[in-house]
Amino acid sequence: MNPIPNWVFVLSLFLLLNGMESVKVDAIDALVGFFESLSGNSSIPIPVSGWNLTSDPCEAKWTGIICHDEISIKNNNLHGDDFDTIANCKELTHLYISGNQFVGNLPETLSQLNNLKRLGISDNGFSGDLPNLPRISGLIEILAQNNQLSGPIPGFDFSNLASFNVSNNNLSGPVPPGGDRFTPASYLGNLGLCGDPLPNECEVPGPTSPHAAQTSDNSKKNGSNSTEILMYSGYALIGLAILLLIMLKICKKGKKKKEELVEEGDDDNYRSKDENALESIEFKSITMSKSEVFGGNSIESGPVSSSLIVLTSPEVNGLKFEELLKAPAELLGRGKHGSVYKVKCEEQGMTLAVKRIKDWLLPSDDFKLRMKRLNHVKHPNVLPVVAFYCSRQEKLMVYEYQPNGSLFKLLHGMPMGQTFDWSSRLGVASTIADALSFMHDELHPDNIPHGNLKSSNILFNNNMEACISEYGLMSVNNFNNSPIPNNNTLQLDQIDGFRGDIYAFGVILLELLTGKMPMVENNGMNLATWVVSVVKEEWTVEVFDRALIREGASEERMVNLLQVAIKCVDKSPESRLNINQVAGMINNIKEDDERSIDVSESPFDARK
Repeated sequence: MNPIPNWVFVLSLFLLLNGMESVKVDAIDALVGFFESLSGNSSIPIPVSGWNLTSDPCEAKWTGIICHDEISIKNNNLHGDDFDTIANCKELTHLYISGNQFVGNLPETLSQLNNLKRLGISDNGFSGDLPNLPRISGLIEILAQNNQLSGPIPGFDFSNLASFNVSNNNLSGPVPPGGDRFTPASYLGNLGLCGDPLPNECEVPGPTSPHAAQTSDNSKKNGSNSTEILMYSGYALIGLAILLLIMLKICKKGKKKKEELVEEGDDDNYRSKDENALESIEFKSITMSKSEVFGGNSIESGPVSSSLIVLTSPEVNGLKFEELLKAPAELLGRGKHGSVYKVKCEEQGMTLAVKRIKDWLLPSDDFKLRMKRLNHVKHPNVLPVVAFYCSRQEKLMVYEYQPNGSLFKLLHGMPMGQTFDWSSRLGVASTIADALSFMHDELHPDNIPHGNLKSSNILFNNNMEACISEYGLMSVNNFNNSPIPNNNTLQLDQIDGFRGDIYAFGVILLELLTGKMPMVENNGMNLATWVVSVVKEEWTVEVFDRALIREGASEERMVNLLQVAIKCVDKSPESRLNINQVAGMINNIKEDDERSIDVSESPFDARK
């Protein structure tokens, strides 16, 4: 290595400065303290000539300092073990100290560098556990190979990491979930590590060896006596008696409940008694009272129709309420406000999806008007409600079952080796934007937004065309304890639910671009916040799904779509685009994409 004038190491130190603001004195002091703790081949003290602690390092041009955000002292044969002071450099985004002779434990204070993006500590003598680095939400690179680190690997969200290597240490335990995203080379040389992607599986504690078990059994057998036998027999009899009493009490309660239901049950006037009956895997038999089928503690006073209201779909003409109840049903999913069932109506020769919603404050008459209004607004990529049932606290909506799953499953539950290419993703975005634009235009006078738009509500029909489901069922302020802006919706405008739809659609665009779920794992940050933070640091390419990068998708068009998404998820509802603007911008990107490449049919082609 060539001699370094005036320095014991080559130093590139970048401090994050906002505009013309000066670096804080405490950060400067922290850096000086860090450098003073180092030693090398020179006796020249630190701070070196040219450092004036009362000046701005950007303006005074300190030796070895450039005004950005990086410390790089790689491969300089430096010694030291005091890294606590570096945690005071709060704006640090890059820390490269590889190829030196640093020893000791990495301080837990490293996890306080909330802006850190890249960490390189390889080829040193660090020991002890890795600090709680997963709490740094924007970390995208960790290179810690060739040290003496021990203990388990922390639970990183590996989907956020672009580079990861902890090989040749003394780490132990299982590789955390998602760690198989990287090759075995990232973990080799740690004899205590196990699990994917490493060839050695983690041992599962098994039963005691047969010999030990037999020895134990013989010991117990030899030590048993008549008193112990009588004691255990007594315990068994007491337990049996308690069980019989419980069963008797349940039977009496059930009989009493059945008598009450028979007295109060009526074809058109009834009161619900069993709140959990519909939560079973099957709808109850037709022989049971309707009040046993539909949960809820109260029902509207006066006559309430128990018949199913069939709308204008010819496929379900003639479908009876009783047929729906007795059909076998499979629970597909359960959310905060209700459940979805797959119901096979054999007599009708069809499969339906039944959405059950509880605790919706919308009165029955208003609900019926809403269903009929939605029935008159048709779009080929919006699934219509084909029938419905309503009471005060419980509503059922019936849809045609879509067999090809949801966009959420396609993005986050796709089998290995199956692809969801860029053209198909762009097609889905265009299709949903056009459909949502149509619905907003038609239903804005009625104040009926979607209200719960998300990737799990984007379904694929038999032709693998994307369709919006559950439009208008979850409008804002319709529920008891309705969630106010949460991690996924930020400042969802409670008055203008249409702006909330824009935000939700922006999240869907981000899912299409990143391949990540709406909630980024392990760091408590939602997807929109994470993407905005990464883009702000000018690491835009880091957000894109690696599958799209490998495919060779146009980075320019991905960036253009990303810019649309970011405008949709603006924290201020008033600053968001309207859906017509969004649809126009996406269609322009799609047309540009189609002009630049030969579009081939995809198994997931969702374009109109």
